[in-house]
Amino acid sequence: MEQQLTPAALTPNSNNDVVNTELDRSLSAYDYELPTELIAQNPAIPRDSSRLLVVNSRSIHHIFHDLPHLLKEGDLLVMNNTSVIPARLYGRKATGAEIEVLLLEERQYNCWLALVKPGKRFKVGSKIIFEPRGAFKQGSKGAGGDEKVNSSLSLTATVLETDPATGGRLLQFDVPGGVPLVQLLDVFGEVPLPPYITASEATDEQYQTVYAQHPGAIAAPTAGLHFTPELLEKLRDRGINQAFITLHVGVGTFRPVEVEDVTTHQMHEEWIEVPAATVEQIRATKAAGGRVIAVGTTAVRSLEGAAQSGELQPFCGKTNLFIYPGYQWRVVDGLITNFHLPRSSLLMLVSALIGRERLLNIYQEAIAARYRFYSFGDAMLILP
Repeated sequence: MEQQLTPAALTPNSNNDVVNTELDRSLSAYDYELPTELIAQNPAIPRDSSRLLVVNSRSIHHIFHDLPHLLKEGDLLVMNNTSVIPARLYGRKATGAEIEVLLLEERQYNCWLALVKPGKRFKVGSKIIFEPRGAFKQGSKGAGGDEKVNSSLSLTATVLETDPATGGRLLQFDVPGGVPLVQLLDVFGEVPLPPYITASEATDEQYQTVYAQHPGAIAAPTAGLHFTPELLEKLRDRGINQAFITLHVGVGTFRPVEVEDVTTHQMHEEWIEVPAATVEQIRATKAAGGRVIAVGTTAVRSLEGAAQSGELQPFCGKTNLFIYPGYQWRVVDGLITNFHLPRSSLLMLVSALIGRERLLNIYQEAIAARYRFYSFGDAMLILP
């Protein structure tokens, strides 16, 4: 019989004093100006040499490799072990017009929901022809673990229907030999970097966490990019434990909020798994007086999404949980996170933890100190 967290173990923590004011519900209240040169184009090398702004009763500047000395023995880090797939494909219509496709999620076998650009005139029945962009190396394996196939193969897709929730298209792929499309993505696709990264020299490996295991994300859980195998070992040596969830980062994470009253924003669903082993680790951590520190907003959404019944339970399915100021926290005590875009749902989530006004003041402090922002940028450690 699986052990579950009891309601007592999920007593609302000290972060629940962040109230929702009328201003907190206004999209324009989450705006700030960022100098373009502070948008990181490349990751820090080594990964844990990035800067770390520690937020507790005050803000203190550190380097990420200081993390083992900033946490306590018995704390639990919860990390997202999703892996980014080569989800961006380039093709053409029969007329020769160029098409860009960003895969979002597989709905049925080789039938994917995707964003298509340009998409307004891309109607049901339209076909896309894809050409290989890379070549398989002899004896190497595809994303699904099977031998990679001949790079001279062609790939086509047909638009089945439109998706009002995302503005995307449902594409049925005609895959040579009927193999899963994911096995061909190394040939036909590329790892999609965010649009604000325009001059990067990063490798695909640098846009994956060192603990990535389960392919399915179209963007990296970027708070985890700062960890190295050596840093993870140092954390374990100091009695700081590690647990994992899986959230395949999709359009729900990065789609902008477009309504002025943020309480009416509808998050797109994303697939998550919170295994029983992680629930048990959280239960043991809280029972012993330790703190649950989520690594990234995706870990937050997974844990809190799996606790919406009032207590944390093992969960495998989809969540559209939207967290903004006034949210009543059930599981998470602290957070490691990067610096997020203005007006984003991620900025609102972090505001729910420490308050919108305080967070924006911290962002101004970071800008003045020339921190690097967004996916390849520096990080914050928010402690209760």
